[in-house]
Amino acid sequence: MNATPRAAAHIAMFSIAFPGHVNPSLEVVRELVARGHRVSYAIPESYAEKVAATGAEPVIYTSTLPDENADPEIWGTELVENLEPFLENGIHALPQLIKAFEGDEPDLVIHDITGYPAPILAHRWGVPAISLSPNMVAWEGYEEEVMKPMYAGLLASERGQAYMNRFQNWLREYGMPADDFFSFIAPTRSLVLIPKALQPNADRVDETIHTFVGACQGKRADQGEWHRPADAEKVVLVSLGSSFTKQPAFYRECLGAFGDLPGWHLVLQIGKFVEESELGEIPANVEVTRWAPQLAILKQADLFITHAGAGGSQEGLATGTPMIAVPQAVDQFGNADMLQALGVARRIDTEDATAELLRSTGELLVSDPEIARKLAGIAADMAKEGGTRRAADLIESELP
Repeated sequence: MNATPRAAAHIAMFSIAFPGHVNPSLEVVRELVARGHRVSYAIPESYAEKVAATGAEPVIYTSTLPDENADPEIWGTELVENLEPFLENGIHALPQLIKAFEGDEPDLVIHDITGYPAPILAHRWGVPAISLSPNMVAWEGYEEEVMKPMYAGLLASERGQAYMNRFQNWLREYGMPADDFFSFIAPTRSLVLIPKALQPNADRVDETIHTFVGACQGKRADQGEWHRPADAEKVVLVSLGSSFTKQPAFYRECLGAFGDLPGWHLVLQIGKFVEESELGEIPANVEVTRWAPQLAILKQADLFITHAGAGGSQEGLATGTPMIAVPQAVDQFGNADMLQALGVARRIDTEDATAELLRSTGELLVSDPEIARKLAGIAADMAKEGGTRRAADLIESELP
């Protein structure tokens, strides 16, 4: 798709301060800036520098969401406990953002799916709004198959009903045409920043609303380089992302699986909540780190043990890396099943992830030529989806 030259516009992006919600948008924003558009990016202070590096102007607001470094247990276990913080944050942020953009309203709004103030602001300003979805989207039949069963318990509880009423009252306060939670979260226009291969029931997705543009990864040069050891016959990266990493027992099983395994080199990312001292003796063929330049490593790796988050899953697919999917929360279970159904990964739940099973599964995955063939085909299909440039083209096509 060739971009049609357009006059420079003011585009506003809205997100929350979590890597899985900010990172997918950054290359799209960088591309829009490179095309001459002015992009204002509403984000808490902790991500201001990362946003500014794209050429966008950070618009800082204070957030009520737990810090990304907070223990994941703070989110609770019930659905309503997961939902309430995002509504509270939206209610808190909206007046700040109205004030911040007063007299400098944008021509178009783009937003993460958790950026609740964005559709309200777009309606208030009379400009188009486009959702940038970092994970799967609804398909025809989703409401009956997934939504209603998922929300049945919430709607039957007093706390759940109070949440829904509060959401509805908030929307009515600002004159939104969507008058309840369910209609509000259903976008009228959406760019899906994952490959279509990761979308459940992709053949039932309404592509007049949702357009799959695939991975918008960029080169990630700012994350640093990684060099494969000269004596490494096989490299395995273990990463459970940035949030659900409090798994010392699992990391010890990974050490048991690949530590001192002849010819193998293990990069073990342990995150913020585990100390290296909890892991025991570290073999010479193991790198233990709190954070690693994931994409740089995957371009050279032979195996990826991942929590199957949307970002990691598509990076594994784009680099043609076989995966062991060990899901930890939310959409990761569905992603793990999708990867396994594609024939490029095996799902192993955390409680089943013994050193013996991890090792045998890993050796099987990296030695199977059929898996390599499937990965190559998926990577080729992903490249055709267009990525960053197509996303920018489609955003420009919605400009008034």
